[in-house]
Amino acid sequence: MCIGIPMQVIEPRGDAALCEYRGQTTLIDMMLVGEQVTGTWLLVFLDAAREVISAERAAQIADALEAMRLAMQGETNFDHLFADLVDREPELPEFLRT
Repeated sequence: MCIGIPMQVIEPRGDAALCEYRGQTTLIDMMLVGEQVTGTWLLVFLDAAREVISAERAAQIADALEAMRLAMQGETNFDHLFADLVDREPELPEFLRT
């Protein structure tokens, strides 16, 4: 299984970019998304950018990863990390509604 990490471009370098997540910098392959400007958010798998994402989406993914980290440590108080899902009725995907 591969988990996507939201990373922000801090220095474009053509076919690669220096990117940051939680204070750690990594050189990321940009071949699938092309050169991006400083500040762009990316969804990264195995040191390769797969998708350009919004800052809001990056924050949601980072929160979900933090919740997973807390759960793995036995914590149970992480509802605040899923603010977009709390107090909302679950919805079936469109293809299951018919």
